[in-house]
Amino acid sequence: MPDCTMNKPQNSQTRHDWSVEEIQTLLELPLFELLDHARAVHRAYQPKDVQLASLLSIKTGGCPEDCGYCPQSAHHAKQTGVAKESLMQVDAVLQKARAAKEAGASRFCMGAAWREVKDGAEFDSVCKMVEGVRELGMEACVTLGMLKQHQAEKLKNAGLSAYNHNLDTSPEFYGNVITTRDYDDRLATLSHVRDAGITVCTGGIIGMGETTKDRASLLQTLSNLTPHPESVPINALVAVKGTPLGDKMEKQKPVDPIDLVRMVAVARITMPNARVRLSAGRSTLSREAQLLCLLAGANSFFYGEKLLTTPNNDTIADLDLLKCAGLQASA
Repeated sequence: MPDCTMNKPQNSQTRHDWSVEEIQTLLELPLFELLDHARAVHRAYQPKDVQLASLLSIKTGGCPEDCGYCPQSAHHAKQTGVAKESLMQVDAVLQKARAAKEAGASRFCMGAAWREVKDGAEFDSVCKMVEGVRELGMEACVTLGMLKQHQAEKLKNAGLSAYNHNLDTSPEFYGNVITTRDYDDRLATLSHVRDAGITVCTGGIIGMGETTKDRASLLQTLSNLTPHPESVPINALVAVKGTPLGDKMEKQKPVDPIDLVRMVAVARITMPNARVRLSAGRSTLSREAQLLCLLAGANSFFYGEKLLTTPNNDTIADLDLLKCAGLQASA
């Protein structure tokens, strides 16, 4: 098997040449050995805090993509009952951002169910939302679908902190999940974001029927980006009834929480400087499983009652979780 051991972690050294075989070996290590490895990297590279991020759907439903997990896809709308809504008004979004800040969030993320950004009044409104969130003293992140270079630069000029555009899964498994967009389209958007000087937020989803090798391939793609993504969301499939994957996975066992712990740990090892974010699927995890994810190197999670259209954890329980772990929310 490949030798994927590391010397004592050094803050000045990160790798961009991980192989799928090395990463798969890490994913399959005995759990305690993997956690020891991840903890050593985490202590060397990361502060002792957790960033709380709030996520708001600023434009829900009607997306022309056919992502098999997504209740906002127009392809599944009849089955999921998620109606197409208009873009929210700027003032209404900023009111939500103020409430999120008062509740302790330091990052405000806004998602629009678009295939791609189109120039015009709606995009101009999103840029005003970004400006307003930044004026509140919060980090601003958006996920709007595919971007062109000039659009990324416009968001940068508005003050955008980060752009989220998940790869979802491995290049090899991608066609089993989405057919209306190519993997290279996703990578191109990430490149535009990076070239504009915006930090990159990109990760994936487990529990969609992929293999361990697919999970390793996803992490390889992410960890071989130069530089590494500043933010890496790790999601577990939320099997929404009416979506193709929701109906398919309803007949199978849900994601083993330990598999999520393993993904977090290997993301931490391969991308030591990144914020590894616990994202969708966290509401199904026990308190103990969430603590294991924090132990494995997660240092951010979404905070608030909803993730776009799916439920999220209780905010009081989240604050208690941090207290139990001896961690503090980042300012």
